[in-house]
Amino acid sequence: MLAAATPAVFAHLPVLADLTRSRILLLLEDRELTVAELCAVMQIPQSTASRHLKALAAGGWAAARAEGTSRLYSGRRDALDAAAERLWQLVREQVADTPSALQDGRRLERVLRRRRSASRQFFTTSAGRWDQLRAELFGDSFHLPALLALLDPHWIVADLGCGTGQIAEALAPWVRRVVAVDESAAMLQAARRRVRALANVEVRRGALEALPIDDAALDAATCALVLHHLPAPARALAEAARVLRPGGRLLLADMMPHDREAYRQQMGHVWLGFSEAEIRRYLDDAGFEGIRFRPLPPDPRAQGPTLFVATAARRAAAALSSTATTPDQGESR
Repeated sequence: MLAAATPAVFAHLPVLADLTRSRILLLLEDRELTVAELCAVMQIPQSTASRHLKALAAGGWAAARAEGTSRLYSGRRDALDAAAERLWQLVREQVADTPSALQDGRRLERVLRRRRSASRQFFTTSAGRWDQLRAELFGDSFHLPALLALLDPHWIVADLGCGTGQIAEALAPWVRRVVAVDESAAMLQAARRRVRALANVEVRRGALEALPIDDAALDAATCALVLHHLPAPARALAEAARVLRPGGRLLLADMMPHDREAYRQQMGHVWLGFSEAEIRRYLDDAGFEGIRFRPLPPDPRAQGPTLFVATAARRAAAALSSTATTPDQGESR
């Protein structure tokens, strides 16, 4: 006659039968602690703590991870089966109110307060140089690409006047699809090289005053440093409204008014920047609402005029008629 199989829960009994190991598990329930912190809380030698942690890890009750020169230990109850979890609840009920466990809890609070105090002390002493320190560690603009994670991953976004595709490349990881439009063949060639590895970016040739995009096809659009090149900014913004769905967002960045006449000859600028009143009028006439306008802080290294950013949403009942005929869908990559 075959012997009955030993229930799996029996394998956990030797692990939990030791009071020290059960106290350690109580401490590791909702947090990570180093061996040194466990020793300080439980008032046991490091060799004792290490021996019990090794047994808990071997039994699947604890896990460790390296962080710098330290190892942080945590409980692994989420990896246990239902029988082991019930066993732990029974043991926990008996151990939690013992004098040793209660003392552990009080000393743990002191250890955690020291952690928080060390963090507060660092920021108290570093506040005056924090920006410099953070820039040295991570660069001075790391937060800008990180903010793109706020974009809705289901969105279809257009980069209007995409140039060499820098903005399209930045948007692509965070949205469903990017449509990059420009009228310059040379710019589009550079953009295609930049985004050739990005399957969700389409590059189309077309004028901003007659976009190769269907009505209400977009959730959002950007138009950066393009408007001042266009003879008819109002028409381009009306086209942007046409291709956005109701409620779709437009982000517009360009130059504030300036007197650098040489830009007309040197770079083909048609407009020497735009005032807030002009931008608000253009956007309102094009069928946008919720308009916001803000000058951007100048980069100390920049030599050009001050820039602004404006955002707006397409009105639900916007009048989007255009004198331009609807273009075809243009060429795509």
